[in-house]
Amino acid sequence: MENRRYAIVDIETTGGYAAENQMIEIAVAIHDGVQVVEQYETLLNPNRKIPPYIAGFTGISDAMVADAPQFKEIALDLYRLLDGKIFVAHNVNFDYSFVQKAFADVGIRFQAKRLCTVRLSRKIIPGLKSYSLGNLCQQLGIDLTKAHRAGGDCDATAVLFSLLLKRDEENHIETSLKQNNGELNLPPNLAKKQFDKLPLYPGVYYFHDEKGKVIYVGKAKSIKKRVASHFSGKNESEKKQHFMREIYSVSFELCGNELVALLLEAQEIKKLWPKYNRAMKRVDFRFGLYEFEDRNGILNLIIDKSRKYFKPLVSFSSMYEAREFMNQIIKAYSLDRMYCGFEKLEWVGGQVVQKRRLEDKTEIKEYNKRVRTAIADLQQNQESFALIGHGRDQGEQSVVLVEEGRFKGYGFVNKDFPIQNAAELENHIRPVPDFSESYWLIRSYMQRNVADKVIRFN
Repeated sequence: MENRRYAIVDIETTGGYAAENQMIEIAVAIHDGVQVVEQYETLLNPNRKIPPYIAGFTGISDAMVADAPQFKEIALDLYRLLDGKIFVAHNVNFDYSFVQKAFADVGIRFQAKRLCTVRLSRKIIPGLKSYSLGNLCQQLGIDLTKAHRAGGDCDATAVLFSLLLKRDEENHIETSLKQNNGELNLPPNLAKKQFDKLPLYPGVYYFHDEKGKVIYVGKAKSIKKRVASHFSGKNESEKKQHFMREIYSVSFELCGNELVALLLEAQEIKKLWPKYNRAMKRVDFRFGLYEFEDRNGILNLIIDKSRKYFKPLVSFSSMYEAREFMNQIIKAYSLDRMYCGFEKLEWVGGQVVQKRRLEDKTEIKEYNKRVRTAIADLQQNQESFALIGHGRDQGEQSVVLVEEGRFKGYGFVNKDFPIQNAAELENHIRPVPDFSESYWLIRSYMQRNVADKVIRFN
């Protein structure tokens, strides 16, 4: 380790992600494994206005960088300084992404081994309340005179790194430098030991922030692989940078199979309302079959988007599915397409004409009778069944229970447990709220997995 050179880097930027922002200051301290042997620091002209909140945070104004060099003017000197060194920074992926992109923009390919002093501090000095640079300096007695300026933060990080080198009795630094270690792809505040314990089985996982609050819920066929996919690739977007910085821990619940994971994920998102589950927070525009009586006393059946306070006769995942179902109802009960939300025009003798409306009271009465029969049959024939799937281990199976078209809950029973009616399952399932999309999720899953075992109840 004595022959290694470390380039300790700190930067200030116009924003929080490299793809759309530029550096406005950079400082580098070359460390020989014992002490700092060379230093470099400069302001940079980003060729854009510095946002007011950045200027207020760093104290760097547009006037200060107006005569500063652009990155392309210092690129070769900086490359010579960094080349062959181990890139060290506090939350290293942030600084590294900006430096690497800046080099790429001027046609220089830059790659380096990296060390993160956030991750190293958590391992070498465990048990501290916070591992932000400011708090670490306060807790360890490190002088930080110019916080939020590249030079001041770089100097403090260099002192911290010297301290870590001295205290690293378990060779965490050496381990972190091994190729294919994969640790640097993880969020800086997430312990690798915690990630390593994640299972390769179906379930739901939860990302927690520093206070333990759930900020994201996801489902997976393989929890560990899915969690890893969040951290793969370049983390240049602003959303991804914020997301990565906020993850402090991950927990999970095994579900046995994809369907139970789907249902639990939907339930947990509705209950916990995590800040990064934006897609499933949006209103679910599912479709439903509704009835109403028009001004002429004729019963109509229509397909419409699901309404919060009105229960549909039948729910659908798409307009196509709903229209196909409606066509079957029309045919089975001899209903008029005009009163089922379909066309009001028809071809007669090679011409398009307005369809004849029902006007005779007897005719209307007979028609309404057929509609009521269709509605009664739909209500009576709402499905009741148990969908059987893989359990969390070889000795059990999962059970998803639906009664009269409503999702009641799920649970796990032994493989030899006899299932003959819904009542037998009441003490074995976890009751859940009847979220509007739950039944749709089950139906959609059954369409894709026709081989799954279904026990239907009369």
